[in-house]
Amino acid sequence: MGNLMGKAMDSNMEKNQKFMLEMNRTMLERQIHMQNQMRERMVASQIAGAREMFVWLGSFYAIAGTAMLAAFFRTKKPATIAPLLPLTFVVGYQADFAYGSKMNRIKAEAENIIQFERDIIEIPSGLPTVSSIDSARIQLQDEQKYHASSRR
Repeated sequence: MGNLMGKAMDSNMEKNQKFMLEMNRTMLERQIHMQNQMRERMVASQIAGAREMFVWLGSFYAIAGTAMLAAFFRTKKPATIAPLLPLTFVVGYQADFAYGSKMNRIKAEAENIIQFERDIIEIPSGLPTVSSIDSARIQLQDEQKYHASSRR
């Protein structure tokens, strides 16, 4: 009888372990998908902001450029159109970011860095471990206890 109970308990424990593993896997997959969706939303917001900024910069560029060209034709002084050069670069950069392939080039460069220049992006002192986190937590608790006792 005891042997039969032991087998049933082992079977239940094995089923419970499989269930827990499946639940952990599902939870991890959900977290990965959630983080990816949050990243996608942040990138979409950045691009939307860049497009909004481009509208303002483009409008300023058109108005200022027209005014500078009109002043140049009136005065024939090249200094009146000199600001067009840096403004052209600023507007071009913003247009490339908002509507061009700048994001694709940034992604490609990031992949290149991850693949070939990993040492640049490593965290100083490596990834935190559970033991390093626990020791820092314990040290902080000890310091708080020391400060609390020294105030008395």
